[in-house]
Amino acid sequence: MEHLCGSKLPFWEPNLTLYTDLPDLPECFQLSILPWTPCIFLWVTSPFYILYLKRNNRGYIMMSILNRIKTVLGLILWIVCWTDLFSAFHEMNQNHTKPPIFFVTPLIVGMTMLLATFLIQFERLRGVQSSGVLFIFWTISVLCAIVPFRSKIMHTNQENGVKDKLRFTTFYIYFGLTLLELILSCFNEKPPLFSSVVTDPNACPETSAGFLSKMTFWWFTSMAIKGYKSPLENKDLWSLNKHDSSDMVVPNLLNEWEVEKSKAQSKQSMKEQATYTKAGTGAETNHVGSSPEEVEVLLSKRKESQKPSFLWALLRAFGPYFLIGSAFKLLQDLITFINPQLLRLLIDFTKQSDVPSWWGYTLAFLMFGSSLLQTLILHQHFQYCFVTGMRLRSGIIGAIYRKSLVITNEAKRSSTVGEVVNLMSVDAQRFMDLTTFLNMLWSAPLQIILALFFLWQNLGPSVLAGVAVMVLLIPFNAFIAMKTRTYQVEQMKHKDDRIKLMNEVLSGIKVLKLYAWEISFKEKVLQIRQKELNVLRKTAYLSALSTMAWTSAPFLVALTSFAVYVTVDKENVLDAEKAFVSLSLFNILRFPLNMLPQVISGIVQASVSLKRIQDFLSHEELDPESVDRRNNASEYAVTVVNGKFSWAKQEQVTLENINVMVPQGSLLAVVGHVGCGKSSLVSALLGEMEKLEGQISIRGSVAYVPQQAWIQNDTLRDNILFGKPYLEQKYHCVLEACALTPDLEMLPGGDQTEIGEKGINLSGGQRQRVSLARALYSEADVYLLDDPLSAVDAHVAKHIFDKVVGPEGVLKGKTRILVTHGITFLPQVDNILVLVDGRVSEMGSYQDLLKQNGAFAEFLRNYSLEDIIEEDDVTVLVVDDEEEDFPDDALSNHTDMVDNEPVVNEARRKFMRQMSVMSNDPENPKSKSIRHRRCSTKKLAEPLTEKKEQKEDKLIQAETAETGRVKFKVYWEYAKAVGPFLSLFICFLYGCQSAASIGANFWLSEWTNDAQHNRTQENVQMRVGVYAALGITQGALILAICLLCRAYSMLKAAHTTHLNMLHAILRAPQAFFEATPSGRVLNRFSKDVDTIDSLIPDNIDIWMRTFWYTVNVLLVCSVLTPMFLIVIVPLMLFYWWVQRFYVATSRQLKRLESVSRSPIYSHFSESITGTSVIRAYRRNSAFVLMSDMKVDENQKSYYPGIVSNRWLGVRVEFIGNCIVLFAALFAVIGKDKLNPGLVGLSVSYALQVTMSLNWMVRMTSDLESNIVAVERVKEYSETPTEAPWIVKDKQPPPDWPPEGNVQFMDYSVRYREGLDLVLKNLSLKVKGGEKIGIVGRTGAGKSSMTLCLFRLIEAAEGEIIIDDVKIAEIGLHDLRSKLTIIPQEPVLFSGTLRMNLDPFDKYSDDELWKALELSHLKKFVSNQAAKLNLECSEGGENLSVGQRQLVCLARALLRKTRILILDEATAAVDLETDDLIQSTIRTQFEDCTVFTIAHRLNTIMDYTRVLVLDKGQIAEFDTPGNLIAQKGIFFGMAKDAGLV
Repeated sequence: MEHLCGSKLPFWEPNLTLYTDLPDLPECFQLSILPWTPCIFLWVTSPFYILYLKRNNRGYIMMSILNRIKTVLGLILWIVCWTDLFSAFHEMNQNHTKPPIFFVTPLIVGMTMLLATFLIQFERLRGVQSSGVLFIFWTISVLCAIVPFRSKIMHTNQENGVKDKLRFTTFYIYFGLTLLELILSCFNEKPPLFSSVVTDPNACPETSAGFLSKMTFWWFTSMAIKGYKSPLENKDLWSLNKHDSSDMVVPNLLNEWEVEKSKAQSKQSMKEQATYTKAGTGAETNHVGSSPEEVEVLLSKRKESQKPSFLWALLRAFGPYFLIGSAFKLLQDLITFINPQLLRLLIDFTKQSDVPSWWGYTLAFLMFGSSLLQTLILHQHFQYCFVTGMRLRSGIIGAIYRKSLVITNEAKRSSTVGEVVNLMSVDAQRFMDLTTFLNMLWSAPLQIILALFFLWQNLGPSVLAGVAVMVLLIPFNAFIAMKTRTYQVEQMKHKDDRIKLMNEVLSGIKVLKLYAWEISFKEKVLQIRQKELNVLRKTAYLSALSTMAWTSAPFLVALTSFAVYVTVDKENVLDAEKAFVSLSLFNILRFPLNMLPQVISGIVQASVSLKRIQDFLSHEELDPESVDRRNNASEYAVTVVNGKFSWAKQEQVTLENINVMVPQGSLLAVVGHVGCGKSSLVSALLGEMEKLEGQISIRGSVAYVPQQAWIQNDTLRDNILFGKPYLEQKYHCVLEACALTPDLEMLPGGDQTEIGEKGINLSGGQRQRVSLARALYSEADVYLLDDPLSAVDAHVAKHIFDKVVGPEGVLKGKTRILVTHGITFLPQVDNILVLVDGRVSEMGSYQDLLKQNGAFAEFLRNYSLEDIIEEDDVTVLVVDDEEEDFPDDALSNHTDMVDNEPVVNEARRKFMRQMSVMSNDPENPKSKSIRHRRCSTKKLAEPLTEKKEQKEDKLIQAETAETGRVKFKVYWEYAKAVGPFLSLFICFLYGCQSAASIGANFWLSEWTNDAQHNRTQENVQMRVGVYAALGITQGALILAICLLCRAYSMLKAAHTTHLNMLHAILRAPQAFFEATPSGRVLNRFSKDVDTIDSLIPDNIDIWMRTFWYTVNVLLVCSVLTPMFLIVIVPLMLFYWWVQRFYVATSRQLKRLESVSRSPIYSHFSESITGTSVIRAYRRNSAFVLMSDMKVDENQKSYYPGIVSNRWLGVRVEFIGNCIVLFAALFAVIGKDKLNPGLVGLSVSYALQVTMSLNWMVRMTSDLESNIVAVERVKEYSETPTEAPWIVKDKQPPPDWPPEGNVQFMDYSVRYREGLDLVLKNLSLKVKGGEKIGIVGRTGAGKSSMTLCLFRLIEAAEGEIIIDDVKIAEIGLHDLRSKLTIIPQEPVLFSGTLRMNLDPFDKYSDDELWKALELSHLKKFVSNQAAKLNLECSEGGENLSVGQRQLVCLARALLRKTRILILDEATAAVDLETDDLIQSTIRTQFEDCTVFTIAHRLNTIMDYTRVLVLDKGQIAEFDTPGNLIAQKGIFFGMAKDAGLV
């Protein structure tokens, strides 16, 4: 330095600077270090900054006045600096030699000003609205210029005048200009041209926020204020930043994943070559050379290595951004250690009496400054981490969704819908949580090393004793973490089981109600729940231990260190400086030591999740090439050559030796038994099955109608359009053809009616027709129709066949493949394909097959003969003619029918011709009206306009997000569940614990004061003893609190809340389930119950601890320095104010977030169930887009939620930093009254307060958001229930109903309040043992009538009487258990077949087998290895629909009650099985009253009476013969079905 400044200007003078009341810096220092500091900063950072700007171009900003002023000021500054330089040269010419510093400094500063000016312009061109680098540069410049500013004025006063006028002037100009630049750089530029900020109406202010605003998160304030004034709504949320949206994030991740996959494949092929060469010749002829086992081993080794790593894909996609956050973390770690050093100086300062007081003030402000800096940096780090986490989640969900649309059926089976939804919700969430703390992995060891270094300086080797305690605690904590982890896995498993079961209960709730099985399932759910709670209790014990270790750790460490330090050497004296500096270092140590095990267990959890996700993303995908969809010009639209298919690669073959050629524009019918592979054939044509060999080609686009219609939760119109544009005329044609027009008039909102999940508010037939309408509207080339006519009644089926599928239908000229059970239509099809056990047994036209006289023909004869009721001599004649050709034994074959095939004979054919002649007959207006209604749009235009004005009646009410403050009532509810007295006692214990900890610290401060009075030796024993006692008390109290709190009271609360909700849900009326999507109810059972189980107890615990800690700090500081009380009031007011703003906003954001979360999952599970439909219509990308939109919608409310935490953190920590400042300041002021021990105590306490203040607000908010779960669960616990299950004093006798008489008296009913009546004033009497057929077109109220018998819907007026008992008066279970229904849709639950037949274990095995035999399932079941314990998968997917129907029949046979109701039970069954069912019912339920809702009129032709319903009223009610004679509605229907 001497070379630069010369000998006259010394660089450093302690007397001038430190030991004086008016400190000043020497001139050389002022000329060199101070101006150089900002310059060095700018030159070091600018290369990196320029590089960053080059790579990130945000667009171009127009030159503004602000920008011009900044640039001009920069240039003036450069001129000012160089004025100094030239004046130095000028003086040199005049022989006043100046030291070199006068040349160097102006030169450097001038160059720097030019660089700054260049940056101002370069940033403008790159679209930077506010620059952090320059802001920091100008701040440092101003700070460094303040010293010379003061110093020059002091000198002028001392010397009465200015020596160097020029430099004096230029300096003040320089100071003024830098100050101006600093002020200007606080303002923002306009946004760049064409940026999203300009175009987006609701852009996030962050993009255009200034540097200061970004550092303090000031830009969020507008939302905080808005949220405080009124609860936030969706429209108040800002749009998502482009970089966080799914369309940026997901493709980015998927690209990296593709790279990984290709890498893995190339490695794999390398490996394989290696393996083969190793195995040598043995590998080629593996059965000869090497034993098959060896090859197995080789193969399995090979399999292990081929997995692509999803982790690398994630790192490459999200790593770079995350690293910026890590850099901030590093800075923050280093700054953390400044405060303990400052504390040491402060305690030192209070010991000395003759030092200038400005030292103390400087120390206080330095502490404040370093804390402030630490706050800002820490929150920047968090912001980066959280945004990374958010992107991770978007990316993972997007990847999983895209994958789930293309995985094979085999892969789909290995992971149920529930599991995949879990991947999206739980596992993606785990990654998100991990990213926030991932940096602790390297930061914790760094902090530990630094802390140990400083401690060693302080206490020497005895620190090792303390460290030993910490190290011993680590395995203890790790052990607990591992145990907790295993328990968590176990709990997750139970939870999965419980949710799966609940899912089934909710899907099959109607069946449960009809069978009165609720109690059995409730028991099953509660058993699982009990297991779950047991695991939770174990977890609670562990967490109590770990909490105790957590809180006692710093104390134990301090105790051992101090005790060892004092006893090792007589000379060692524990004074305040050593004790409190060590304490504050131990406190710093505490965080990384606690975080490490947590982070590690987090990583373990995430790695489990990672593996699950990776496995799912590595599943086999369907081969898009398996079906050749190219438009090759052959006359066949569909060809299958030598097809061999199975559902999974390893499984047995489902279809083999399939050869089919379907000519362009023809209609092929596929017939065969239940389970012979008809649906599989359709799936194979769609490419859904594994193609083992052969070729399939389909020309053109495909439309597909699955056997069980897949309906989205959307409006009816959108379900039909399915993404195609709306063309009115075409749309109405389609509705007309599918016979949907009358149904629309019945729906509350016309075609804008919202359809519930899985189409719950449509009847089976309507669903099927909507599905068909979707296919029609899509105008494809090839139509694959999987039994679309099964669920509709006969005349509708005929209408649809004539209008849509048949030779005269809308689809004529298109290629149609129709799977069917109805023989009626077979004569009109071009070709018939007969399947037997997965092989084509015969194929040809109707005539050909009859001529071949194979299984098909035979089957047909028996059937058609039974079906025909002679009405006309001609017909009879025809039949007589034909009769002679039949071989005699054709009829005696009836017993072997099971192996034969259904179809119709010649007689039938002629008969059909007859029919067609008749239906052109003008006497039959009904058929005519169907024929001649062409698509005239004029007629339809008028009713449509009326419809539009009606308010759309939404079935599914939007999920209500409660707004405003959480009511105190909810906390009270929770306290009641815990127990009010217990709650108070727990609070009291927390108070005791905090008193013990204050006591320990005061004792420590007394102990350190011994050092001043030199009475250290006498009472070391006592000092250590009492200190230890106080600490141990504290630990014991914490353990007691935790056990009482977690393991006992809160689990009790969790148990009761779940129980009440489950009970209420099972008791809810059917209407509740129609209006509430099952996803929403499941969400309460999974998310909210989980919150009550594990989150709320945590929140309460942490809240109580931080609350008491904060109270401690304020108490200690106020007692020691009473002046502190003056400051507390404004600080606490500010705190309260910030907290109110934050809690209001953040709570509402959390609510919005959880409401927008469930659509992601429900859309997802909906898509998974409909993958085959989505793929058939090639709608993948549209669904992916919808999913992305739903995820973005969710992130839109999540992002402000994260930022609100940062916003709060910065503000609350500012309060904490003020507390530190004032504690230090008052300690300095009251230095004479306080001893060093107390100063140490008060400041080290204050240093800790920031953390607890922050946690307290966060926990208040978390608690408020989570306690909402109690509110939501409570809301469902209070759902209005249906009538009681058992009414004690009205219980019917056990053998009721003895006869089975049923009487309806003026009976009316509606589905929900405010809707029209479905049945109007029905009155009828049915005697015991009568067989009643109920017919009428779809929506006439047939099913409603059966629901009334079961009281699934309660009467609006009138009543039903069964054997002199009014059913409205008895308990529901008493009623329902005495009736039997075979429902329209067969519902099976996952579990064994036995459980599905008999959930209460009432019946013996023999009874079960008897029932199976009568329901023709015995052969199937006895062929299974597990027999009655055959596992049914979710929804009974592993049985065919027909078999499921037979299981329902078996249930009915077991119950064997007096009254049996059949609801379209024969829909999904071929004629033969149907026949079997009917004959079983005739024989087994001979003396019972049977109500049958029939679609196939032939089944009810021999019934005692037939009830014809029309629009909810009785149209006709008489014997079938009389009704046909009356020539009314029934006659028309019978005619349509070809029975008259």
